Amino acid sequence: MRAVVQRVLHGKVTVENTIVGEITQGLVVLVGVSIDDTIEDVNYIADKIANLRIFDDNGGKMNFSILDVSGEILLVSQFTLLGDARKGRRPNYMNAAKPNDALHLFNKLCEKLKDMGLSVKTGKFGAMMQVSLINDGPVTILLDSKKTF
Repeated sequence: MRAVVQRVLHGKVTVENTIVGEITQGLVVLVGVSIDDTIEDVNYIADKIANLRIFDDNGGKMNFSILDVSGEILLVSQFTLLGDARKGRRPNYMNAAKPNDALHLFNKLCEKLKDMGLSVKTGKFGAMMQVSLINDGPVTILLDSKKTF
């Protein structure tokens, strides 16, 4: 499972001119589910998202997590995070999970974060979405449950 975690002042997802998810201070997290992901990958990514110390303390040092600042999370599915563009010019998506499998694990991730006490909003799985955000910092962190980077 891969995630792009972005610290934001505001984020929203629009589908067919309708806002389906919107947050203020917190994290916009793009999530890609791999064909070999399991609940262990969900648990790893959820723990990382919830506990990443990427919010500033009073001294301006990144010491606080999303839990510490009571921020919100906007979780957005994005299978293209599993695209492999090492060969040729068209990414290969063979490592992306099938939609039903990806939706199941995406929902588990959402549930896990909510169980940790976090406010979680989502986009619309499988839809063409427009994601807009005001990146704060900017602070952007890449996560991979297989630790390939």
